[in-house]
Amino acid sequence: MRSKKERLIQAGLLELGGILIVAPLSSLVTGHDLASMGSLVVVMSTLAVFWSTLWNWMFDRWVPTRKRSIAQRIAQALGFEFGLVLATVFIVAAWLDMGLWQALLLDLGFVAFFLVWAMIFNPIFDAVMERLLARNAAREAHQHGDAEHEANQ
Repeated sequence: MRSKKERLIQAGLLELGGILIVAPLSSLVTGHDLASMGSLVVVMSTLAVFWSTLWNWMFDRWVPTRKRSIAQRIAQALGFEFGLVLATVFIVAAWLDMGLWQALLLDLGFVAFFLVWAMIFNPIFDAVMERLLARNAAREAHQHGDAEHEANQ
């Protein structure tokens, strides 16, 4: 199971990487200036961090393992994105002064990007964390063994 700290780090890194890619890309695609798109993406990402933390906590309870199948990864990503669209489509419409249909299409573009991004990012994050945790456990075991050796002398 992930700690709250690990979930926050995961969500923050996922969103930061996404912002750096999607803000300029969406500005180019939509014709809206980078400042408008960048600030919208930051607001959406802030909401996404909170939602991601809650969603991943719930998902960890449902599937309590770091080694997830492709189907489980897809379910994790789809559930997250569906919930986020419900929360952000009205914000997109108001922010960019567009109709709900246009906002939904743009939001679905964000979903498509972040779905792919999450499918790439999350397994890499899990693998890195697994290695870090294993390295820390080995270091602690080694330090514990050194302390026992010194105590016995």
